[in-house]
Amino acid sequence: MAKRQSALASVYHRGMHGQPGEPGVRLQEIADLNLVQIAAWPDMLGSAAKDVAHAIGADQAPGPGHAVSNEQGTALRVEALKWWLLDCGMPTLDAKTAVCLDLSHSRTRILVSGPEASVCLNRLLPLDLRPDRFGVNQVANAGIHHVGVTLRRSDAGYELFVPRGFAVSLWELLVETAEQFGLEII
Repeated sequence: MAKRQSALASVYHRGMHGQPGEPGVRLQEIADLNLVQIAAWPDMLGSAAKDVAHAIGADQAPGPGHAVSNEQGTALRVEALKWWLLDCGMPTLDAKTAVCLDLSHSRTRILVSGPEASVCLNRLLPLDLRPDRFGVNQVANAGIHHVGVTLRRSDAGYELFVPRGFAVSLWELLVETAEQFGLEII
């Protein structure tokens, strides 16, 4: 099997950037993404939800705009009929209920954290990221410069899932925006 190469390898420069002092924003690529999409047939949504919950060992699948996370993995409800399974492998499903697609090589996962992470992201995303509006385990699809991205808020910060083909340009935009807050690339 071919070794996966980071889409950001040529522009990923660890260290402190921008304003001196304590960093307000931290950026980190989370390597080796394991991402599977489950798409349900409209009349089989309930059965597919049970399969998604079973795949991560949860009581129930997340509703629209939410995520459920535990030791076995994470499920994100990214669209009305679609879930993403993160870090739990490819489940076995009945094709009459839903279909699976491995998206692992199609996206780059970037963690944006730090005390100014939401302010930084709000300069790029048309979302209300205040903690009382976009809490932990919430999910949203939005656009950064006309590129569709998926955003999940986790305990660690904001996880951006960006299309691999746009990863470098969006990374450069994130770095440029975050430097004004003091940036550490981990």
